[in-house]
Amino acid sequence: MGASYGQFCPVAKAMELLDERWTLLVIRELISGSRRFNDLRRGLPRMSPTLLSRRLQQLASAGLVERTPTGVEVDYSLTPAGRELEPIVRALGVWGTRWIPEIGDPDLDPKLLLWDMHRRVDHRAVPDRRTVLRFRFPGVVRQVRDWWLVITPDEADVCDADPGHEVDVLVTADLRGLTDVWRGARSWESALRSGEVRLDGREALRRAVPAWFQLMAFATVPRPESAAAGPESATARPVVS
Repeated sequence: MGASYGQFCPVAKAMELLDERWTLLVIRELISGSRRFNDLRRGLPRMSPTLLSRRLQQLASAGLVERTPTGVEVDYSLTPAGRELEPIVRALGVWGTRWIPEIGDPDLDPKLLLWDMHRRVDHRAVPDRRTVLRFRFPGVVRQVRDWWLVITPDEADVCDADPGHEVDVLVTADLRGLTDVWRGARSWESALRSGEVRLDGREALRRAVPAWFQLMAFATVPRPESAAAGPESATARPVVS
């Protein structure tokens, strides 16, 4: 628990646990389906392993998270008390989308973007074989410039090193441009027409790529009118040159 507010108000008592740095984001990852420690780390790439372990222990002690040993690993899941936070976390995401729409350069992270994309693959739309997308972000440092997404009808894996499979489509993107598409701040069509996102590969696959992904969970949240004059809606039909 964090420092006490010295108030009997239940909001204050809840915040003593929840307003410590990273805590609600750990819960967000558990809501999103992460169960293993390494998967949680991939969804929270800038959180240290030591701090993640500490937050999981705090949440378990508070009765929000359950630890289940499975062989040499541990599965983490939300208890009924933890699951009651899901509508609160989702409401925060909706509110943040509507009222804090701008993101700065420090908020851009190819590792987090690809991790989020991999768990939003629409497996009903992908080819009935292994398909490999290579993502290249020319404007970022070499260590995080290239990523691979290996998709099958049943699962998707993110690789930060070449998995050795033939690449079906190369996605060359400005990191902010693709992040904005993912957030619903602009459409695939807009990013492709501007050249901020480019798809190279067989025509049928290039044209299909946008439909393989369900955008970020908050991408369809309506923006206030002040934001409505911005980039096009993410629901526009994708066009691939």
